[in-house]
Amino acid sequence: MSGSTQEEEELPANHTGPKGVINDWRRFKLDSVDQTVPQSKRELLRQMSSPREDDKERLNRKMSVQEYELIQEEDERCLKRYRKQCMQEMHERLSFGPTFETVYDLESGEDFLEVIEKEHRLTLVVVHIYQHGVKGCDQMNSCLDCLATEYTSVKFCRIDAVASGAAERFSPEVLPALLVYKAGELLGNFLAVTKHFSEDFFATDVEAFLNEYSLLPEKEFAACADDDDEGGDVE
Repeated sequence: MSGSTQEEEELPANHTGPKGVINDWRRFKLDSVDQTVPQSKRELLRQMSSPREDDKERLNRKMSVQEYELIQEEDERCLKRYRKQCMQEMHERLSFGPTFETVYDLESGEDFLEVIEKEHRLTLVVVHIYQHGVKGCDQMNSCLDCLATEYTSVKFCRIDAVASGAAERFSPEVLPALLVYKAGELLGNFLAVTKHFSEDFFATDVEAFLNEYSLLPEKEFAACADDDDEGGDVE
């Protein structure tokens, strides 16, 4: 086998161009195909997913009616999973900085200063200053728990006002408070933030409030998540 053929066989699965996209899609369907599909169809799909360098005629020919019908029979959820996988791979290649998926508890004023001053310069840091027993603080903590799973590039933190060493500044009258930083710079300082919400507020209300000040990044895969939810009814 020639050196060029070996190099082509060692290429990653993700190719560019129309033929590369089609072949990637065929390979993905092969991995996702239900084992209840008849052996003859699985074999056909395997052949479709593995074009050989030495088979120019099969590689360049038009798709047969049988192949087209087989593609049409594939479950729509397979296509949605493929689209989401492609988007995630593209995001991983283009994204910068660390990612987070939870709210971090800060134990002291030193922890508070460290997360502000030493976090990655591209990371947005949202700090919730709260106090047990103060109305709205527990609800705000629950809202941030939800937002942390949706905005994984944002570092959400919380700290008790007393533990912060600045209890005299953050009295119960100004809690809950949200402070937003990036690269050590204070971008938002919202005291008694619940005054902007109704008595019963939710994560979407906090999200909308922060978005009013353009303090949250765009959610890259909201559409993909919606597709998955819709696909849940497909059997």
